[in-house]
Amino acid sequence: MKLLVTGGAGFIGSNFIHYWLANHPEDYIVNLDVLTYAGNLASLKDLEASSHYSFVKGDITDFALVDSLLGDIDVIIHFAAESHVDRSILNSADFVRTNVEGTRVLLDAAKRHGGIRFHHVSTDEVFGALTMDGGKFSEKTPYDPRSPYSASKAASDHLVRAYFHTHNLPITISNCSNNYGPYQYPEKLIPLFITNLIDNQPVPVYGQGTNVRDWIHVDDHNRGIELILSKGRLGETYCLGGDSEQSNLQITRNILSLMDKSEKMIEYVDDRPGHDLRYAIDFSKAKQELGWEPQVNFNEGLAKTATWYQENEAWWRPLKNSDTKIHK
Repeated sequence: MKLLVTGGAGFIGSNFIHYWLANHPEDYIVNLDVLTYAGNLASLKDLEASSHYSFVKGDITDFALVDSLLGDIDVIIHFAAESHVDRSILNSADFVRTNVEGTRVLLDAAKRHGGIRFHHVSTDEVFGALTMDGGKFSEKTPYDPRSPYSASKAASDHLVRAYFHTHNLPITISNCSNNYGPYQYPEKLIPLFITNLIDNQPVPVYGQGTNVRDWIHVDDHNRGIELILSKGRLGETYCLGGDSEQSNLQITRNILSLMDKSEKMIEYVDDRPGHDLRYAIDFSKAKQELGWEPQVNFNEGLAKTATWYQENEAWWRPLKNSDTKIHK
């Protein structure tokens, strides 16, 4: 097959490209990425000479460009998105433009080329927030986004479903929990804290660190997308979770322990406006229909992630600057 991957220079997208070509070496990937601050071609340097990979710098809102790339594409995997909650609070315009308008452009182009198979990568944040004893998100959970970021992703999800029902476009959607692993931009919690501690700098914890997230290793996420593409029912949504709920304070302490640092390195900061209390995902549908469940143990995956950042300073050091003092 020939795949178009949008946002393939980003965290999850670059890991997906590595995963896909390792497991489907006969396939060909076109990576379309505009290279915002979060896009980094260094994450794909080992593929530059590959005859099964090419990179195109461009914006997903550019219909002419997108249309020109789809002539022989079999599948579109749509990762490209503005994804940082704090940035969306400061300025939502880029989030609406990329996440909503960019998705519409891709859908229209896929429709124009005869209905290209389209997989849309989304987030559990579209569902809002859970109480500490309030169950888990599932495919049946009503949408209740609470930040400009999650509202823009919710809108894109609805657009994708609308194109299935209105235009019979062969789509699927995945909503996943917080990802972690290599090649993640160091503004997000795990790489920010690891790289701060490498530099013997404090780690900023929102409020009292009581907010809870469900963490999934990026390889588990991408394996889920692979199974959705091969086994998923068209028009359906699949929730992918890591079965690894951690409070921000718990995960901070885990990282401190891995980095052999004391809790004196914690710097409690003012909480984020509208900070969702808890996310958790029920992935029973993906397990029943696809045979998918997370395989990477969180503690082992976190340790390997810390080691990766310790051993790949040349990758993240240029990215560390004054705007990486916030986290998701």
